Amino acid sequence: MINKSNLLVLSLALSFLSACSTAPSQAPVIDRPVSRPAVKPSTPSQTAQVSRDERGLYTVKKGDTLIRIALENGQNYRDLVTWNNLNDPNDIKVDQVLRVLPPEAGAAASNGSGVETAAVIMPPSDKAAAPAAVARKTGPKGEKRPYTDATLAELQRPDGAAPAPAGAGTASTAAPATAPAAPATAPAARAPAAAAAAGAGLSAEDEKLSWMWPAEGRVIATFDEGKNKGIDIAGKAGQQVVAAGAGKVMFAGSGIRGYGNLVIVKHSNTLLSAYAHNRAILVKEGQSVTKGQLIAEMGDSDTDAVKLHFEIRQQGKPVDPAKFLPPR
Repeated sequence: MINKSNLLVLSLALSFLSACSTAPSQAPVIDRPVSRPAVKPSTPSQTAQVSRDERGLYTVKKGDTLIRIALENGQNYRDLVTWNNLNDPNDIKVDQVLRVLPPEAGAAASNGSGVETAAVIMPPSDKAAAPAAVARKTGPKGEKRPYTDATLAELQRPDGAAPAPAGAGTASTAAPATAPAAPATAPAARAPAAAAAAGAGLSAEDEKLSWMWPAEGRVIATFDEGKNKGIDIAGKAGQQVVAAGAGKVMFAGSGIRGYGNLVIVKHSNTLLSAYAHNRAILVKEGQSVTKGQLIAEMGDSDTDAVKLHFEIRQQGKPVDPAKFLPPR
């Protein structure tokens, strides 16, 4: 009986040892390559282009001409030649960076360091105004007086202050504590409205300009910034085209695709007008013109019908001429 017990214990021990010596099975390890997205070569982004535009710089794109760049930025192409030291106005290359604002204006736009700064308008505080400090009395106050609002107000006055008139009561003491809080919110409320008005309005010089229609005829196409940057006026070949306002001719000739024989008149530092598709041009660059002066003859150059394409641009951006021209 004892031998059988010993054999049983021995067999159990051997089974335990054999189980411990068996190597555990492990999951296979496979080296898998880590897929990484392809890195695209860096190219100038639209954000960078906008930043350049804000600093008075423009990157030439395919199809650009110097005259078109000048028109889009409200400048004389001869000024662009000077600011960029160009030997040949017709020799500009894609990705070439051009200055489209005067050097001093470009430097002012970038604040000399490329960092734009702006005044920070703090929001009105929700906390109530702290009560005014009560001046300490230096003179002896030996008398005892009954408590009233008038007595309390008199004791809180600085030395030498005139006594309040009788009957003023609590209202006279509460008014100074609330009055200073009103101006604190007024500038914050007026600032957004003033900024919006300044951005949408015209300068005093522009508001003084007087406008007239540049040609007689029916309007066959109205302003649509996405499709038509001005208005089209139908007419007959040779019909008179006059200056819509007084100014100086900053361009007279051809060179912008889709405009034909073109006249551009600068009326102020921010406003200019353009007259396209003329049959003949009757003015020269640099010539001063008056409102209503004959500047061209209507035609069909670089278009399919006789018409005048008329634009008004503010700081180079097309605006609706109907907002400037008188009703008719």
